[in-house]
Amino acid sequence: MKTVQDILNSKQKVFNTIGPDTLVIDALVQLNSVNLSYLIVMDGDRYKGIFSERDYTRNVILKGRSSNSTTVKEAMTVDLPMVTLSDSAESCIRLMNAHKARYLLVYDNEQRFTGVVTIHDILRLVLSSKEDFFEHSMAGSLLEDDESGRIF
Repeated sequence: MKTVQDILNSKQKVFNTIGPDTLVIDALVQLNSVNLSYLIVMDGDRYKGIFSERDYTRNVILKGRSSNSTTVKEAMTVDLPMVTLSDSAESCIRLMNAHKARYLLVYDNEQRFTGVVTIHDILRLVLSSKEDFFEHSMAGSLLEDDESGRIF
């Protein structure tokens, strides 16, 4: 079974970071430029939280706040489940399901923040190991289906 270390090894090194005092409008511009759904909030080399599109919706828009005056630290998520590098991908699935989380924080043996495992990372892993999870012809048809130009 794949581990969290395997998942992180398949990803780019952490590059999508932002400071906690950054305005939300600037965070949204950065989200757009990195083409991801989340930014890792760091204060120097210390992890502080995750700022996601969902945080923007729930903690800025729905609360009537302005993106031009709200800081990332006022809108970010800070209470995410944690995993270690040796945890299995299967345990990540269980933890995400139990906590209804899309992101898991990864820490090494010295309790240093190492990265983030996302629901999309898990989905990519499942699809790349499709024979282990799906009947072969079904998985193949899902992967080969061209959805370009479709509006859902």
